[in-house]
Amino acid sequence: MTKYFLLLLLPLMGYAQKESLDKQLFQSYDDFREVSIDSRRFKHQDIEPLIDSLKGRKDFEITVLGRSIQGRNISMISVGEGETQILLWSQMHGDESTATASIFDMINYLKTNKTILKNVTVHFIPMLNPDGAELFTRRNAIGIDINRDALKLQSPESQLLKKVRDSLDADFGFNLHDQSKYYNAKQTSKPATISVLAPAFNVEKDINQTRGDAMRVIAKLNSVLQRYARGQVGRYSDEFEPRAFGDNMQKWGTSTILIESGGHFDDPEKQFIRKLNYVGILSTIEIIGTQSYLTTGLDKYLSIPKNDLKLFDLKIDNLTFSYLGLDFTVDLGINHHEIENKNHSDFYYLGKISDIGDLSTHYGYKNLDATGFTFKVGETYPKILNDFEEFMELDFSTLLAQGYTSVSINDMPQEIKFTTMPMNIIDIKKIMIPKSNTLPASPINLGTNTTFLLKKNDQVVYAVVNGFVYYLKENKNNVKNAVVK
Repeated sequence: MTKYFLLLLLPLMGYAQKESLDKQLFQSYDDFREVSIDSRRFKHQDIEPLIDSLKGRKDFEITVLGRSIQGRNISMISVGEGETQILLWSQMHGDESTATASIFDMINYLKTNKTILKNVTVHFIPMLNPDGAELFTRRNAIGIDINRDALKLQSPESQLLKKVRDSLDADFGFNLHDQSKYYNAKQTSKPATISVLAPAFNVEKDINQTRGDAMRVIAKLNSVLQRYARGQVGRYSDEFEPRAFGDNMQKWGTSTILIESGGHFDDPEKQFIRKLNYVGILSTIEIIGTQSYLTTGLDKYLSIPKNDLKLFDLKIDNLTFSYLGLDFTVDLGINHHEIENKNHSDFYYLGKISDIGDLSTHYGYKNLDATGFTFKVGETYPKILNDFEEFMELDFSTLLAQGYTSVSINDMPQEIKFTTMPMNIIDIKKIMIPKSNTLPASPINLGTNTTFLLKKNDQVVYAVVNGFVYYLKENKNNVKNAVVK
């Protein structure tokens, strides 16, 4: 009886082991994470040593596909001996690097774990647009959006991607991108941390075997991602774009899966999203290899909520302010824009009001209800400081409580554009003389004015500095940086 019971149990045990791959990947991720990449703004020179380190291995094949416009190598890393050909390309937009980092995590895993490669061969192009990556910008060196060059192939980067797809006759393609962090899963407050799409191959949006297989694979991928980012997967519009690589890959017979890395709570460098890419893509490679996607209904794909664009970094509800003797109550949507340094290697934030009015259909990564609070424009500390060193000696909590949100400095170093302290700096040398004979500006303006105070019982409770919130009662500082203006 016991022997018979075990025979019945064995297939179930095998199934459980297969289903647990993503859990194993998630739990052991730190063992394979490529530690030399720890932010989004890395360059071609940072990944070249990682590619070179694979050249002496028999299990990996390195192919230099060609060169970018500025002469940088564009390489492909191949591993596996199975018949099903899987092509993954990342960073065709130079400022979309999350999946590039995860590719090197995946390669570290595949150095010692090749079970999922039994029936597949995987080809990684980690950085298709190295010239764009150098400046952390979307387009290539002559301003072409590579993802809109699938027809005319005017760029060398586009030409080599088309050539390698044709030479492999790739069965599956993974088109790896980053999207705005302000996308949310439709009708929810959750960010679309990962968005997916099986692109259309014609205007009619027909579903043939190629596109249908992509949909089925995405449905399986979604079931994996939901375990680690529940409700945070969105589905892109499948409007046909005749110039795009994803749409044309589908047309050329490669089942194409678009993966876009969006935003996640308190993850500015997208390191958790990088981990999701690692877990999701490796799990999907196994799914393709075992063909377990074939029994998945297309309804599973179509049930993924669509992308929406209704997120702000900070949403403030019911803010009452006065203008020209009248009181107005509005909602504010504030976003934190990244301002890069000269080397395109780091950034600081500039907070701006992105929307004003009824934002009841919108959401925030962080939310603040201003009901019952008094709005007040912050003042400038009356003493003009001599230098930045004197500024750093100030008691900022006390100044905010007194109603000050900025400090003037007489001798401000020109190279300093921001401060990590919760207080904006006014550079005396840059003060503009205001225009006269005009109506006063509203204290709330689209595109500006992200520094103000919220008071209750004549005491400052919240200071909004450069679009970030400082909670004075608990001395809780969420200000990533203030700015020099």
